[in-house]
Amino acid sequence: MNSPLLHQDWHHLLFLHWSVHPEQIRELLPPGLTLDLFQQTAYVGLIPFTIKDSRPRITPPIPGLSSFHEVNVRTYVLHDGKPGIFFFSLDASSRAAVLGARTMYKLPYHFAHIEMEVDEDVRTVTYASKREWPKPVPATCELKYSFDEGRGEPARPGTIGHFLIERYTLYTVDDNQLISATVEHEPYPVLQASVKHVQETLIWAAGVRKIEGVPLAHYSRGVSVEINAPIRL
Repeated sequence: MNSPLLHQDWHHLLFLHWSVHPEQIRELLPPGLTLDLFQQTAYVGLIPFTIKDSRPRITPPIPGLSSFHEVNVRTYVLHDGKPGIFFFSLDASSRAAVLGARTMYKLPYHFAHIEMEVDEDVRTVTYASKREWPKPVPATCELKYSFDEGRGEPARPGTIGHFLIERYTLYTVDDNQLISATVEHEPYPVLQASVKHVQETLIWAAGVRKIEGVPLAHYSRGVSVEINAPIRL
């Protein structure tokens, strides 16, 4: 039975994806997870966004702790046929969030200095992160992108966008044991994004060698999220 522990509002999500050779991703996955492919292609994702109103579900936000920026590196997996996300790393600008997520969810969070500027007049976002701890470092991300006008629509089932974006289960590992957690939210309203600049070493620091080229880019203004308690599988 799902037990929501946390509430968060996720804003200005950019979903960047590059194809990777499946063999190199498979060797990085823990036992029990298999790589999920879209038309025989594996993907690694870089997702920067900002979080607001982060709090335990039954308490109000804590000033100074409820808002922070994040960027994660992930790929797509199956466990007993159920699709989900496997995170290689998650960098956040809140020490409290990093320590809490590492302790409670056993996720590979890192503390980073992150700056994010949103210009709604020209629909442009500038994002920069630099990991501080723990290693591996250096692990940085600098990007600038623009997004289309409007609210957006959910990705259609069967499309690459739906495969990459509509995931509600995460998997991680602790002491060689798989852990899963689920999130609950409305489908992402998706818009097209145009990447003006991207320079990053987060994917490299995760041990993944992406295929160079122009990444797939999708954008969402955001969703309100309930995060359920982790479960040891």
